[in-house]
Amino acid sequence: MQGGYGYPAQPPADLSPFDPMFIWFLIIALMAAGGLAFLFVVFMRNFLYIARPNEALVFSGKSSTTEDNAALGYTIVKSGHRGIRLPFIQTVNRLDMTTQPTDILVQNAYSKGNIALEIHAVANVKIHGDERWLRNAVERFLNRSRNEIEIVAKQTLEGAVREVVAQLTPEEVNQDRLKFADKLIHAAEDDLQKLGLQLDTLKIQHVSDGVGYLDSIGRPVIARALRDAENAENQAGQETQQAQAEASRRAEVSRATAQTAMQTKQNEFRQVKAQLEGNAQAVEREAEAAGKTARAMAEKELQGYRATLEQRRLMVEVVIPSQIRQQAQTILAKGQAAPTIENGAAQVEVLRSLSEAWTAMGPDAREIYVIQHLEQIIGAVVSNVEGIEVGEVHVIDQGDGRALASYAAAYPNMVASVMSALKDSTGVDVPAILLGASDKGRS
Repeated sequence: MQGGYGYPAQPPADLSPFDPMFIWFLIIALMAAGGLAFLFVVFMRNFLYIARPNEALVFSGKSSTTEDNAALGYTIVKSGHRGIRLPFIQTVNRLDMTTQPTDILVQNAYSKGNIALEIHAVANVKIHGDERWLRNAVERFLNRSRNEIEIVAKQTLEGAVREVVAQLTPEEVNQDRLKFADKLIHAAEDDLQKLGLQLDTLKIQHVSDGVGYLDSIGRPVIARALRDAENAENQAGQETQQAQAEASRRAEVSRATAQTAMQTKQNEFRQVKAQLEGNAQAVEREAEAAGKTARAMAEKELQGYRATLEQRRLMVEVVIPSQIRQQAQTILAKGQAAPTIENGAAQVEVLRSLSEAWTAMGPDAREIYVIQHLEQIIGAVVSNVEGIEVGEVHVIDQGDGRALASYAAAYPNMVASVMSALKDSTGVDVPAILLGASDKGRS
């Protein structure tokens, strides 16, 4: 069955893993999976947004509902969370939530009593973290620069400063700055929350006035402080002198008492020292005697150790090597004698076998043995004759030609003499045996 374009409608049931069609199917499947993975990565890279710890993300273009069922045209993703932007529908903006220092300088802020004051403070302002007030910041400061946010915060805080200063006297503003800063924070809190801002810290740096009111208030206080300080200094001087006199008197008494006690302790020390020196000398003499005794005992013990060491040295250097050499020579002699013993045993076994063989073969055994070893016997006879060397021979013939023939027959006669000697010594008549063997061969 054929599918479109001549390809099979479905792969055969018995498709082998090494079939080209199966390999093509596998390649296409892998390419499709790789393409899907690539598209997924591209999609996540372009449409997945993660809010950093110091910012909030605003997804615009799709309505959402808050926890209090308020309808919004955007969604806020706070720090540490993530969201996916719908392509062609939503846009994403980032809202910086880092702290922004703001310098506040308020001039001619009239306090209670119509005294104009000049106040310098430093505040740290940031976008509010609570989502209720964060929505106010989104609606007012989204896509606005930090400089614009700083201007709004600065103007709001300056107004709060003037409002708080109008409720306090110059003395209260100048003397209790913590109370003044606390009231200022509470006064500005509502306005900042409406803007979506949060006041982290506020510090009063300087408070002054242009008419010298604060200075005039401070002069009597300073004068009283200087007077009190001078009186305290005089009184402290008198008390110091009295204390020094009393201390000197007590020091003299203490010095005399200490001198007496020191003299007493020195006398006691001399007595103890003399007693300890006597004890030390006695102990030293006892230690010296004990040392001599211990030295003699140690010397005696050392001599014993030396004697034992010398015995062991002789044992190691003389006795044990001698025993080892004796054992080695015994083993070597046994090893050298082993071939001789074995050869002798073999010779005995051979002679015994020959004797049994001769006994079994009867009277012809000797002749058979001679015939089997004839070549060796003749070789031995010839070797004995060959050992005779003749240097120079003078043959004197009587005219009948026998002298030369006698000399020529000397070699066979020597062989015959050796054969005769062999017969006399062993009883083996080689010529007779050979003659008998030839006669048996002819018969």
